[in-house]
Amino acid sequence: MTLSPEWQSFVDAAAAAFPALGTTVLDAADARAFLAARPAPAVEPIPVAGVEEWLVPGPEGAPQVPVRLYRPVDAEPVPAVVVFYHGGGFVLCDLDTHDRFCRTMANAAGVIVVSVDYRRAPGARFPAAAEDAYAVLRWVAEHAESLGGDPDRLAVAGDSAGGNLAAVAALTARDNGGPDLAFQLLLYPMLDPACDSRSYRDNAEGYFTTAAHLRWYWQQYLNSDAERSDPYANPSRADLTGLPPAYIATAEFDPLRDEGEEYGRRLRAAGVETQIQRWSGTVHGFMTMAWHLRETQRANDSAFTALRAALSRAPVR
Repeated sequence: MTLSPEWQSFVDAAAAAFPALGTTVLDAADARAFLAARPAPAVEPIPVAGVEEWLVPGPEGAPQVPVRLYRPVDAEPVPAVVVFYHGGGFVLCDLDTHDRFCRTMANAAGVIVVSVDYRRAPGARFPAAAEDAYAVLRWVAEHAESLGGDPDRLAVAGDSAGGNLAAVAALTARDNGGPDLAFQLLLYPMLDPACDSRSYRDNAEGYFTTAAHLRWYWQQYLNSDAERSDPYANPSRADLTGLPPAYIATAEFDPLRDEGEEYGRRLRAAGVETQIQRWSGTVHGFMTMAWHLRETQRANDSAFTALRAALSRAPVR
């Protein structure tokens, strides 16, 4: 099966505007400079009820973590809260790259979204991002009421490397006495540094995000081969019992497709209620990038509907 003409057009444009990571571009600073030089699209921000910038205490001995809080339009008086971790291979992207997505999620799911600007590799390798992710989650849980949210309805969400951090935050919360989570929303998560699944072979090149990109990201993030089996770096190695319900979205032409779906099957085997949704004809990153395409709209609607439904249930505590 090949990409449709509209998806091929999107992939061609996206690939032309993205550095060739792991091949001709090997330095993270060069990759960030390449992306910073791109002209920003002239798009009006999606209206929300409010946007706030905060500095949250980081892990002990680490810097404060910047976050951006989005308040939804037409929300219930005390909405649920979602802590969101952006993608970018642990190296790229930031609060601004995922601003449109967070605004859309806040309004569509009727939730407060707290987007996390965690430390990025290679300047801050594992476990820095994972520790920032959990530190912000704990702070949000402790301050949910003062933020205007419901501390009993708390979720994590993330795309790509952010999906890894959301999964790891859920694992860390389980292993460290909380906070209790009602849901985890994992969008084409980047989970396993082995990079050896069938989808890595079948989708290695030609679909925007390549196998070379992903291997390069892991090289920037991890300090040593020993960390490849650490469940807080590689949640596919973790014991998955006792985790919150999950929704996992995957893209057909994504090297990460199989590891996301296998994680979902392992969650189910561990007794965790899990929905796995593969979006045919799509590529990695599509839910935060290809806004003009119908399948992106369908995928986001599905994910946000699942998030809203999960957080409308009875409190988990």
